Amino acid sequence: MVIEDSGVTGLEADRGLVTRQSTAERVAGVLRKRIAEGFFLPGGRLSEQDIGNALGVSRNTLREAFRLLTHERLLAHELNRGVFVRIPSVEDVVDIYRVRKIIECAAVRGLKAKPASFARIKEKVDIGDEAARTGNWKDLGTANVWFHQELAALSGSERVNELVGRLTAELRLVFHIMAEPRRFHERYLPRNHEILDRIEAGDGPGAEQLLLKYLDDAEEQLVGAYAERAEAARAAIAAE
Repeated sequence: MVIEDSGVTGLEADRGLVTRQSTAERVAGVLRKRIAEGFFLPGGRLSEQDIGNALGVSRNTLREAFRLLTHERLLAHELNRGVFVRIPSVEDVVDIYRVRKIIECAAVRGLKAKPASFARIKEKVDIGDEAARTGNWKDLGTANVWFHQELAALSGSERVNELVGRLTAELRLVFHIMAEPRRFHERYLPRNHEILDRIEAGDGPGAEQLLLKYLDDAEEQLVGAYAERAEAARAAIAAE
């Protein structure tokens, strides 16, 4: 699976998800998914005209969607400048991983048998493997996001799924600032397979143990390198 490296380009394909009678929440959902899949970059300005035309929605509806995503810490409104994709802070990274550990570890802990959704979980790992083989590192990052969303979905809670969708969109912004998707994501592919094996065996506690160490290591790696790069990104945008 190849993902286009653009922001507004391709949104027309999502137009069927949004009608003129759609609520701002549905518009926000489309944009949130685009952020989670890496189409909008942190610090980038969002054009009301371009996005509104692509989705076929009114300016008022789009502004309300922007407001919702600002509340979710995905966007930021700057006076006299417009709406921008937010650049998360180090504190955001720590808090995101704190919540992920609670949700994802709890979701796998209770497994006692191979889950009905195993094929979907495995599919995400397979997509990541293929992306690595072909050098599509952005796609690898997206596949990894999908894998962890499937782990959280083992909770069977729609509210958890919604929360994780917001968290992974915010986390994707962090990965963009790191700007080295191969260095960050490739090393975790073997660990995805290890977790997948425990899930297939119905070993919830074993999967949880592997997942907790995985998330601890990922958090440490991100926090150790993120602060300086995020500040540099903010400075570069301010200088424009």
